[in-house]
Amino acid sequence: MDRHEFAGVTAADVARAHLMDLEIQDKFGVQYFNYWFDDERQHTFCLAKGPSRDAVDAVHRESHGMVAYQVIEVDQAAVERFMGGIVNHKPGEPYVETAFRTILFTDIEGSTSLTQQVGDAHAMAVLRTHDRIVRESLARNGGSEVKHTGDGLMAAFPSVVGAIESAIEIQRGLAEADLDTGARVRVRIGLSAGEPVTERDDLFGAAVQLAARLCQRAEPGTILVSSGVHDLAVGKGFAFRRGKRLRLKGFEEPVNAFGVVWETSAEPPLQRHPAR
Repeated sequence: MDRHEFAGVTAADVARAHLMDLEIQDKFGVQYFNYWFDDERQHTFCLAKGPSRDAVDAVHRESHGMVAYQVIEVDQAAVERFMGGIVNHKPGEPYVETAFRTILFTDIEGSTSLTQQVGDAHAMAVLRTHDRIVRESLARNGGSEVKHTGDGLMAAFPSVVGAIESAIEIQRGLAEADLDTGARVRVRIGLSAGEPVTERDDLFGAAVQLAARLCQRAEPGTILVSSGVHDLAVGKGFAFRRGKRLRLKGFEEPVNAFGVVWETSAEPPLQRHPAR
């Protein structure tokens, strides 16, 4: 997967460049599958299969000269999970499709001690209830499951709004679920956002790490989001608690985080206020 950074490029320009790549790709033993063009950020990401990074780069260099800022090796299946599948567009057809994604992590509070409290059978019932509620919410809000973490799930969304709405639905669904275990089960949720290729030469490296760390630091039954998610949700009708600065493992500088206000359907609606 490669990353391009442009200035003043249009969707039509990128579509033409992609056609030029397809015309000569066989010469280098490369196959270009798809690309994502973000007009606002002027970033393009191309997914290709080839014998080496140099071969992938050589196609761009000879066909149109717009070489990639960065090329990294990725697993195609991993890309499809992050992106929610790959839509095959007609070659040469101009389109805008951002590769920017919002990452969501869930984590069941005290999953290890839960087995001791209610037994294996009931603990598995809790996990299945969690998985069902999360997956149903992902389907409703355009999310894609990336992986199961054992006591939670990781998911990706093309929309910040969809990710926050899903997080709220998950908390409400679990709060109202009839688990029949006698134990109170709560979930932590963390959200962050970013592009698929980072400066660390990793697929969703920084965004995934930040979402996971925020999930770890969230209180049970709460949703903690990064400042990027918070800022992109301004004016979208969500309510946030005042931000706080957190020191997180793997991040040199303190990170600004915000709690999402949510309530169960049985409770009266809270006063909505814009993100601050």
